[in-house]
Amino acid sequence: MSDYMREGMRRPLSLRSNMQIAPMPESEAQALIERTVKMSKADSINVQIDDGTTTNLRFADNRVSTAGRVQDSSVVVVSAFGPKHAAVQTNDISDEGLRRAVAQSEALAKLAPDDPEAMPELGPQQYKSSDAYFTSTAEASADERARAAMTALQPARAAGDLKAAGYLEVRARAEAIGNSKGMFGYYPFTTANYTLTVRTADGTGSGWAGAEVNDWSRMDFAALGTHAVEKARASHSPVAVEPGHYTVVMEPQAVGDIVQLIGFYAGAREADEGRSPFVKAGGGNKIGMKVVDSRVSIISDPFDPDLRGQPFDGDGLPLGRQVWIENGVLKQLYYSRFWAKKQNTVATGAPSTFKMTGGTTSVDDMIKSTERGILLTRHWYLREVDPRTILSTGLTRDGTFLIENGKVTRAIKNFRFNDSPLFMLNNVEALGVPVRIGGTEAGGPIVVPAVKAKDFDFTSLSDAI
Repeated sequence: MSDYMREGMRRPLSLRSNMQIAPMPESEAQALIERTVKMSKADSINVQIDDGTTTNLRFADNRVSTAGRVQDSSVVVVSAFGPKHAAVQTNDISDEGLRRAVAQSEALAKLAPDDPEAMPELGPQQYKSSDAYFTSTAEASADERARAAMTALQPARAAGDLKAAGYLEVRARAEAIGNSKGMFGYYPFTTANYTLTVRTADGTGSGWAGAEVNDWSRMDFAALGTHAVEKARASHSPVAVEPGHYTVVMEPQAVGDIVQLIGFYAGAREADEGRSPFVKAGGGNKIGMKVVDSRVSIISDPFDPDLRGQPFDGDGLPLGRQVWIENGVLKQLYYSRFWAKKQNTVATGAPSTFKMTGGTTSVDDMIKSTERGILLTRHWYLREVDPRTILSTGLTRDGTFLIENGKVTRAIKNFRFNDSPLFMLNNVEALGVPVRIGGTEAGGPIVVPAVKAKDFDFTSLSDAI
């Protein structure tokens, strides 16, 4: 048995009943990377670690269906010979396992074609802590997870005509990165992500709620359960309303589902190559130009207490506060190391977080100020239509309602929409308080407000609930 494995067996266990194991400490992660680097015969080597514990609880049909815990370590070894490189992943972190992964990555790298965009490894970097690790989350017991689920299961069972289904995932993990030039970064974090769907027994109504937090104690499971139950009851027996352009009141989840797409197009390369919404007519990009309503600002900041994201990107570049849009004006685009070198500028790194600032208007007040419009709970199955405008298509889901004369009057059938987050954010009428959402298709923390906007384009009806 290796010294590392002996040391790993001596890691302190939580005193909680579920015997939760903490992620690999920083000193162990650094020692593992240094040991792997010493095995290398390549020109350079990069090592990335993902280690920790993920626990989950799933329920459906008003009862718990599965619960589990996975503790694992994954190591990715990238070896390079000049512009040739290859990666091998392993979860065998014994000396023998690491040596095998290094040898395999070197053999594959020698066979690989030259990468015209290959970049040399970074030297030592300075990283701040985003303080994303909370013992309240890491030590959340199986009993606590079960009690969280019961906040939805009990009212659904008591109602008799509701069925609840949900998924709760709790992570206590650490990411580490290092290389043969002495660069080393370590990011420990915890998250609790909870999504819940409640449906009526007749199959016509559906309500959804979800959230994500770093600190377990900040998750209000009862409030989420109440929200989903109320949505399910209100949305049963929906009626058809003619598609068209409507004023919409989007709850934060619906906003995040579509607005997060802006982050996928915030790269300078895409703009410089003419395949981005931020290409200026006649050439160049739109930095310095107004692109959305002046009340809208969008940032990335791993040290924002609402976000607490990874403080370095996949190359190991340190990340800080990045302002993409400020008061409606495009302020910057992000540069990879390769594209920064090509354009003779400074690399910024790819963002790990997304936050849209908001206002103070509540969803209730947005509804009261709407003569005729539609209230949206969330979007689903979004797909790109035109990258030059971020025009996307998708479906509404789990609670779509007609607003008339300042009141929600009836549940309506879902729609397919064709719209762009940039179009929507140019039609803003009111903004709510930003909140962190869960259940999106993108990774990383996302914080957005509720939004009221005019002229959102619904193109057809959907019979799905």
